[in-house]
Formats: sequence, structure tokens, C-alpha cells
Amino acid sequence: MKKIGITGNIGSGKSYVCKIFESLGVPVFYSDDETKKLYLMPSVKALIVNRFGQEVYFDDGTLNRKLLSYHLFKNDEAMKFIESVLYPALNQHFDEWCERQKSPYVLYESAILFEKNYEKFFDKIIFVSAAEHIRLQRVMRRDDCTEENVKSRMRLQMSEDLKITKADYVIYNDGDIDVVPQVLELNKLLCC
Repeated sequence: MKKIGITGNIGSGKSYVCKIFESLGVPVFYSDDETKKLYLMPSVKALIVNRFGQEVYFDDGTLNRKLLSYHLFKNDEAMKFIESVLYPALNQHFDEWCERQKSPYVLYESAILFEKNYEKFFDKIIFVSAAEHIRLQRVMRRDDCTEENVKSRMRLQMSEDLKITKADYVIYNDGDIDVVPQVLELNKLLCC
């Protein structure tokens, strides 16, 4: 089975493209969603509580995201610690998930695939591209936030131009070219 990474900058429409692949029967592993689940695993939770204190979890056992974010963004060592706990667990979870799939290939969706140098773990990489002004409008609408808020998040990501050079395939999701035929064509290539 081929393992294919799929990425794109904020507002590019990665989720939309992944849903099209799913409609074709391609299993998609959504890394952000799976990471959120890891915070609730007893072994991961114990390490986080030991490092940051019980208050990073609410009484009902859910993660206090605001408090944890506060710790992470003021301290690089704290971020490295969280990554050292979460990423190995996420990789193991992905490998176990792959073993249960019965398709010629699977997709691993991640917004920060290139930023974390994860491209080496995949057979091929798909990049979902859209012009910055389109992505900006999409995210402002989706998240009901300001232009500056979105631009500050965009600045944290590697440029689209650089990511395009690193990707094996590019799907353009800017409204000029229909996305579905691009996905269908790529699906044919990847199923071989």
C-alpha cells in the first residue's frame, strides 16, 4: 500500500479535496483530528499533567486548550516536549490505522507536513494550492476572524511556491480549474 501525504496552506481546501478522495473509497487519516484524540489517551495525558500540572485538563477530563497553548507559545522547550510526546504516538497510530486499510493507497492529511520534514515518510506528496487572496477570504469566512488574524497564521507556514517545488503533484483549488477531474486523474495514477 502506498502512503501519500496531502498538504496545503491554510484555506487551500485540503479538507474539501480529501472528501473527494474519500468519495472514491480512498481512506484519509486526518492528522489534526487524530492528534486531538491523543491528548485524551491515559499515557499521553499522564505525561502532559506531569509536565504542566492537572489544570491543563478540565474536571471532565477534556483538554484546556487555552492554558496549554499559553504554556506552549511562551516556551520553545514546552513545545518540543509536546511534540516529543505526540508525534511518536501519532506515527504509531497512523501505522496501526494503515494496517487496517484495504486500498491501493491511503492519504495522510497534514497542514504542516513540510514544516515538520515529514515528506520523507511518504511515497508521494500532493499539495493543494490556492491563491493567497482566495485562502484569506475562505479562512476569514470560515473562522469569522480578521484579515490580520489570518495573515499572522499564514506567516507561520512555508510559502506556497516552495511547497509546490517539493510536492510530487499539485491540485489547484482556486475556482479556475474544476477540482474533481484533477482528483480523478490523480486517483488513476495512484491506484497503479
